[in-house]
Amino acid sequence: QVQLVESGGGLVQAGDSLRLSCAASGSVFSSYVMGWFRQVPGKGREFVAAIRWRGGSTSYADSVKGRFTISRDNAKNTVYLQMNSLKFEDTAVYYCAVRRSWVTATIHWLSEYEYWGQGTQVTVSS
Repeated sequence: QVQLVESGGGLVQAGDSLRLSCAASGSVFSSYVMGWFRQVPGKGREFVAAIRWRGGSTSYADSVKGRFTISRDNAKNTVYLQMNSLKFEDTAVYYCAVRRSWVTATIHWLSEYEYWGQGTQVTVSS
């Protein structure tokens, strides 16, 4: 079992930055992959970014590439999502999630992530 707690959401203006944190507890193994997803009302949850605990390989959705950075602090069992140059369309509830292994072709698949946090709201005003 893995427990995930997100924090760092809030209300910002377009162009601002925000950093989300996801603290993991429980049985977190080095082979695990941490992901960030987001969801707006009426739409499905979409992949944002992922990072491998061991080695630090990363993957990003095209919509955030160059603006968002995912990182991890293994000692703290925490994953971060640094979001720069925020846009109105980045407004969503952001969730962190865990999957057991890295498979490049399916890294963005919702169904491959087993554990989820409760989400944190990010609102970007235009």
